[in-house]
Amino acid sequence: MKRLLFPVFLLVLSTSTLLAQMALPPDTKAMTYASTISAADLQAQLTRIASTEFEGRETGTPGQQKAAAYLADQFQQFGLPPIGENGGYLQSISFIAQSWEDIDLKVNGEETRHLWDFYAYPRTNVSQQGTFTEALFLGFGIDDKAYSDYHKADVNGKLLLIYDGEPMDSSGKSRLTGTTTPSSWSTDWRQKLRVARAKGAAGVIIIDRNFKVNVQDARKEILNSRMDIGKSENPQDNYVNNWFISSELARKILGNQVDAVVAARDAAFRKGKLRPVSLKCQIDLTQKKRERSLQGANVLGFIEGSDPQLKEEVVIVSAHYDHLGKRGDDIYFGANDNGSGTSTVLEIAQAFAQAKAAGEGPRRSVLCLLVSGEEKGLLGSQYYASNPIFPLANTVVDVNVDMVGRIDDKHADNPNYIYVIGADRLSSELHAINENVNATYTQLELDYTYNDEKDPNRYYYRSDHYNFARKGIPAIFFFNGTHKDYHRTSDTVDKINFPLMERTGRLIFHTTWELANRDRRIVVDKPIAEE
Repeated sequence: MKRLLFPVFLLVLSTSTLLAQMALPPDTKAMTYASTISAADLQAQLTRIASTEFEGRETGTPGQQKAAAYLADQFQQFGLPPIGENGGYLQSISFIAQSWEDIDLKVNGEETRHLWDFYAYPRTNVSQQGTFTEALFLGFGIDDKAYSDYHKADVNGKLLLIYDGEPMDSSGKSRLTGTTTPSSWSTDWRQKLRVARAKGAAGVIIIDRNFKVNVQDARKEILNSRMDIGKSENPQDNYVNNWFISSELARKILGNQVDAVVAARDAAFRKGKLRPVSLKCQIDLTQKKRERSLQGANVLGFIEGSDPQLKEEVVIVSAHYDHLGKRGDDIYFGANDNGSGTSTVLEIAQAFAQAKAAGEGPRRSVLCLLVSGEEKGLLGSQYYASNPIFPLANTVVDVNVDMVGRIDDKHADNPNYIYVIGADRLSSELHAINENVNATYTQLELDYTYNDEKDPNRYYYRSDHYNFARKGIPAIFFFNGTHKDYHRTSDTVDKINFPLMERTGRLIFHTTWELANRDRRIVVDKPIAEE
């Protein structure tokens, strides 16, 4: 038996390789609808999308909102049903970015360093400046039926100094839960900020007993300049201003009162009761915050599947339609990035819609997903992947289109090409299907240069498909490479190669058609690759 293993392995390998190179029998129905994707129609769409009307389509701007309305109108004209909010075609998304413009903490006249001696999160603070000549040590800052640091304590208008966590007895059990499992007062420190605000405190300084570890995580968040998904936590309505400090800085605040505070803390551990300690000190605080919030939207074009057994499964075709907007009077048109992908997905949606109208629609459902927020950090696709319209368990694959209208220097003498990225990362079948479809219909050169895991550009992690791949959904990314006009105002429609866009669009349509119509959904036979 063992002697047969090697020949069998070779047979399987050679069969798999041969399969990837074999053309499929032509599907005349698919060819009919693929032929509706034309260079002329792509040019008409892209000329509108990359026009001055949409002002570069930057997320949160009137230009992006106009572009979303236009794309929604196109889906409506194609006869696609509204599946978005309020009976429309949109999935709205809030984006926010918060950072410190100025932050300072002085203890008894001595300067301290943010992200070294202390840290404070912009998201739970408001801008303020003030001086305190005393602080009140209030144990753990807990107010609970099982244990309270606020019993008979007057905290109105005072700056509180508290420990993180909660009191534990000598056996290691929580005074609140009666077990070794901590309560929510330990796991949700915002709870302490909410009660302090309700009691009228002016601020809370938290002694972080694991400061050296926690400040590293805080640094990553606080210094991150990218926008995040979500709305403000409204700290002005929910929290008092707050600072996390090291034990070393706490000792400077306590001064010669450290013994009294330690005794009060230990009494809380032993007896479950706290004696607040008034601390004479001078603390000067400055917090000046910068905040930007934007409203974006994904646009949803849905073609319901025709097979009752398969229509609950969904094939997604995605592209981002946002770009860099305006800087003064200069418009970043984004014709290739990513007006080209947006136009291609619109043409693919129209082709599937025509098939559906003729009673020849795909067996599985197809979602044409045009996302915003890509230029802010893949945020639109991240939002959809976290808040899917259709369950991710039913999502078969993501076919992503980003920059497919130009020819890079490598292929200047052979423009009949497309870079393919990610097809074999999670599913060997996805790679084979795309190879077979190309051999049958389009005969493009499929260039896998950027699919190499060692490629320094790391494009696999830099476009919207990755937010699906990281969830275990196979993804394939079509891309033409970069050029000198990338992220410049000179990325304009006149530089687009529309015949190449037509061939690429037809390849993507045929691959999507095969994925949506085959009897069995593609297998996931490889592990998720982490960034």
